[in-house]
Amino acid sequence: MGKFCPVGAFRRILGARGSLQNLLSFLRGLGAGRLAAMVIVTIALMGFFAFIIMRVTAPQMTPLYTDLSVEDSNAIIKDLDRQAIPYEIRNEGAVIMVPKDRVTRLRMKLAESNLPKGGGVGYEIFDKSDALGTTSFVQNINHLRALEGELARTIKAIDRVQAARVHLVLPERPLFAREAPEPSASIVLRVRGGLEPQQVRAIRHIVASAVNGLKAQRVSVVDESGQLLANGATGDTSVDGLSGDERRTAYERRLRDQVEAIVSSIVGVGRTRVQLAAEFDFNKTTQTTDKFDPEGRVLRSSQSREESSASTDNKDGQVTVNNELPGNQQQQNGATARDQSKKSEEINNYEISRVTKTEVTEAGRVNRVSVAVLVDGTYSKNEKGETVYQPRAKEDLDRIATLVRSAIGFDQKRGDQVEVVNLRFAEAPQTPPVAEPTGILSFLQFTKSDVMSVIELGVMMILGLVVLFMVIRPLVRRIVSTETPPAPTQAQLAESEILPQLTSNIGAGNAIADAESQGAAHAAAVARVGELAEKNPNETVSIIRQWLAEPA
Repeated sequence: MGKFCPVGAFRRILGARGSLQNLLSFLRGLGAGRLAAMVIVTIALMGFFAFIIMRVTAPQMTPLYTDLSVEDSNAIIKDLDRQAIPYEIRNEGAVIMVPKDRVTRLRMKLAESNLPKGGGVGYEIFDKSDALGTTSFVQNINHLRALEGELARTIKAIDRVQAARVHLVLPERPLFAREAPEPSASIVLRVRGGLEPQQVRAIRHIVASAVNGLKAQRVSVVDESGQLLANGATGDTSVDGLSGDERRTAYERRLRDQVEAIVSSIVGVGRTRVQLAAEFDFNKTTQTTDKFDPEGRVLRSSQSREESSASTDNKDGQVTVNNELPGNQQQQNGATARDQSKKSEEINNYEISRVTKTEVTEAGRVNRVSVAVLVDGTYSKNEKGETVYQPRAKEDLDRIATLVRSAIGFDQKRGDQVEVVNLRFAEAPQTPPVAEPTGILSFLQFTKSDVMSVIELGVMMILGLVVLFMVIRPLVRRIVSTETPPAPTQAQLAESEILPQLTSNIGAGNAIADAESQGAAHAAAVARVGELAEKNPNETVSIIRQWLAEPA
């Protein structure tokens, strides 16, 4: 055990008491207003940093489903509440946000419950129906509703389609009618942006293929703004359901892309312009031709006929009963024939070769194609570093024209025309694009969500530093700053004078005995210690008790 030092303990007590007194004096000097301001600033600072910590540590939310109907949103929220999974609702319930690390598992879990249902009624309408107590009329209505709901769900799977409603008209065949009325359908879509013509045709064919007896030409499609995308009242004349203008535009676009691709590979990307015009004949022609070949005759049937007759002198040729008797006929046969005749007839029927040919020319055949190709020249640097333009040689233009003719299926008899012209473009050549990073750099590519998370974290840190240095620090400095420091009390002055002398003059265990032998200098120190003891009786008594408790 270390030896107890009464002077050191006394100094520690006095130091702690002095620090407490200094703190109390400092707080008294601040005043009630500054103390309240310090408390408010402290609470605000703690709340601000708590918000930043919670925001940074909060799970990243991502859409679970978008474009939900009210029924599907309500059912999904009930399921998430049952599983105690945090979520956020946006866009009036159309979008539900969940933690990113759980979105895949939640979609699989909700799929087991057949969610989302797509906002319509499908074939699940028959799952809870009572077939025994249902009439045929109700069954037909339910079948129609289920078919419309399933078609609406299928159409919603197409890109850009947000919502769809399908109305089917399936008329029944009237009694004693030879032909049944044709079914028809109407579709109302809510889309993002606009639909391409091929997407509209795909929707029509999907519905027509799913309904027995329905033709694609009998399906009308309308968007949410009331624009007619496909007219089902009048059937299309073409086989593929395209109008004449659509077929011509698609044909011109396809050929133009082919020509531009092959020319750009020679002169460079963006250094060529291609315009193509096609003339179509939309008249449908049916032609029947009969051809006879006289040299190619074939025997079809043959018929032969031969006749012979003979006459005799029978008593002046009279016909009597006696001459007709059997005995008289024998005598007549033995007589010499006086007249004989023989006749042959042959009939041969021949079939001449005949060829019947019927040709049907569908509407939309190409009558003529005209192509205009504009290409830029070449650019090079001279000695001064300036860009110099050089036109292309005639041989190069002829080769390009040959390639263009091959690409469009050039037919001189049809009157096709191809023109390739070299002119300088107004724009200078573009700088080649920067190559994509490969190798290790490719792994450093961040997704959009990662970039947004980093940006959010950086903004939070910058905002915290700005608040700390620009708001909190000046406010705290202004609060803690005082105009005039408080004056020290007499007790503090006495302590400050006595402690150095006690440290230098008083010994470890016999401080009083040594003070008597030191004379007048030590007497003054003892007097001061007495005064200090009178002012601090409790601390003095505690020190004396510690001395008495020490072993001799």
